[in-house]
Amino acid sequence: MSGGPPKLWWPELLGSPENPAVTKIKQDRPDVSVEVLPTGAPVTPEFNPERVRVFIDLNGLVAQVPVIG
Repeated sequence: MSGGPPKLWWPELLGSPENPAVTKIKQDRPDVSVEVLPTGAPVTPEFNPERVRVFIDLNGLVAQVPVIG
């Protein structure tokens, strides 16, 4: 991040492999935790500004745009 507002979502990571996607999110936002989950995993609905969930398909690719929350 270079002086602008903190990044809130990563549409450019859609379809990316899991490990590079997680690394990119951690580089952009070292202040948040990253949770990697399979697509369709049950999750709690509350918003958490210190979390990014990364949903991965069966091929190990990001299946949904990762967002803060």
